[in-house]
Amino acid sequence: MKFIGAHVSAAGGVENAVKNAVEIGANGFALFTKNQRQWKAKPLSEKSKIKFNEWMEEHGFCKEAVLPHDSYLINLGHPEKEKREKSLEAFIDEARRVEELGLLYLNFHPGSHLKKISEEECLDLISESVNFAIKETESCVFVIETTAGQGSNLGYKFEHLAYIIDNIEDKERIGVCIDTAHIFAAGYDIRTKDAYEKTMKEFDEIIGFRFLKGMHINDSKAKFASRVDRHHSLGKGEIGLDAFKFIMQDKRIDNIPLILETIDPDIWAEEIKLLRSFES
Repeated sequence: MKFIGAHVSAAGGVENAVKNAVEIGANGFALFTKNQRQWKAKPLSEKSKIKFNEWMEEHGFCKEAVLPHDSYLINLGHPEKEKREKSLEAFIDEARRVEELGLLYLNFHPGSHLKKISEEECLDLISESVNFAIKETESCVFVIETTAGQGSNLGYKFEHLAYIIDNIEDKERIGVCIDTAHIFAAGYDIRTKDAYEKTMKEFDEIIGFRFLKGMHINDSKAKFASRVDRHHSLGKGEIGLDAFKFIMQDKRIDNIPLILETIDPDIWAEEIKLLRSFES
């Protein structure tokens, strides 16, 4: 089974993310458990947590189908200790919120070296931060997202993610999310069947499908290998529709959240139907 959905709004309470997912015909979804543009947030209310789980059960969502995302402010590889520690504190708080909701995953961008330290030094700091977060939490699986490599962001090479995973002490608490627009902009082609299979073979050899815990399903406004992060609606960008057919027919990608972050929420329901039509 494919868990297909979108990154829906949780405005007014995390429970509303479930309602918003239902409205677009999703059987999976992503959400922010707090305002992604702020460092601090009020604790989740008991009422919200109860409602969230009641609505999850009522509408048939399983925890494996939900991919919470952390704040965009967090940089676990920040070269400055004080700012990195601030990020780590926020990261741990986000993981605990995930656990309070009874969910499994926390999706995050690896981090940025800000041109102040080497890539390897930054990857070491990210690994160290994740190891610390694992020790400070109970069960959350930390899911590293592939990036386009814009600016000084790491995660645009499969080798970056493999390096982090290799340095994680508890491999059961780490995973990967492939963003189709990001890997395309980073130079991994998926537009033809041969290109798709080559990229997925490379992913399996360098990282391994056992670590794949989710995907972000986006077309790209940016050109191939441009290292520019610009999402587009399915079939309207540089990737085209065929790649999404390959994903929907790939049994290696069953039972994980496939999350739209395409640019027009008004057509998410149509895009979900389109993706489902590719399954047969």
